[in-house]
Amino acid sequence: MSQHALLRSVKGLGIPGTARKEDRKTKLKVATPVPEDDRHDHFATRNGVRCAGVHLIVDLHGAKRLDDIDHIEATLRRCVEAAHATLLHIHLHHFQPSGVSGVAVLAESHISIHTWPEVGYAALDVFMCGAADPDKCIPVLREAFSARHVGVNELLRGKDA
Repeated sequence: MSQHALLRSVKGLGIPGTARKEDRKTKLKVATPVPEDDRHDHFATRNGVRCAGVHLIVDLHGAKRLDDIDHIEATLRRCVEAAHATLLHIHLHHFQPSGVSGVAVLAESHISIHTWPEVGYAALDVFMCGAADPDKCIPVLREAFSARHVGVNELLRGKDA
């Protein structure tokens, strides 16, 4: 596969796609301001290491339903729920002729997804701070996309902050 295909450098440019914004009247957990005296730094602790957040780089290979924008939105919502995170906003874009890119913006950071249905591949970033558990997203993603192989790399962001 050429780098151009993977980077989608010409795919979908200039051709209108279907963008999705969070405009449904659904019940979302909304982050509420916390009084100054009750604030914590929202750093996370991972295996005894204090960090700004846990960032999982997730590769799905041999995956299905990567062009189904409704399925992708529902899956991101299930990930947020499983991780005990707080959803602020979801924005998805459906490329023509295929592929979806988008992000679920969280109070604890974000989950982003970029799909290449023609090759059964999706790249995701799952970055969360505080008490949210990004690891809970992995089984949700594996099952939702029937991935043949799931690769996960972990970065502890802000370890020295």
